[in-house]
Amino acid sequence: MDTRRPYLLRAMYEWIVDQGWTPFLLVDATKPGVAVPADYIQDGRIVLNISPAACAALMLGNDAVSFQARFGGNPQHIQFSPHAVLAIYARENGEGLVFAPDDNSDPQPPSSQPPKPNKPRLSVVK
Repeated sequence: MDTRRPYLLRAMYEWIVDQGWTPFLLVDATKPGVAVPADYIQDGRIVLNISPAACAALMLGNDAVSFQARFGGNPQHIQFSPHAVLAIYARENGEGLVFAPDDNSDPQPPSSQPPKPNKPRLSVVK
């Protein structure tokens, strides 16, 4: 089963832009395949402005996020997996989605076995 993260990213991006706000991504720069300017990484993370005014050729694909942007006046090609995205939010008010760093944004399917009941425990109350 495919992860929902790329679909949620696209939906939140469209909603943020439709509101007239500025979409930002928080990306885990320590993940394999993350191609971002190293000078802008702080604590293993980078914040990227992906508004239509700030980047060109934005692609929010199922396997990769990529776009062209300027950093310090120099054009850069940015690319990373959607699984490296920790959050997408609006700069103006912080509304958006936050993803757990190690999940795939999909809950695990329920186990076919029922959970084991907890044993009753007694304690002395004084």
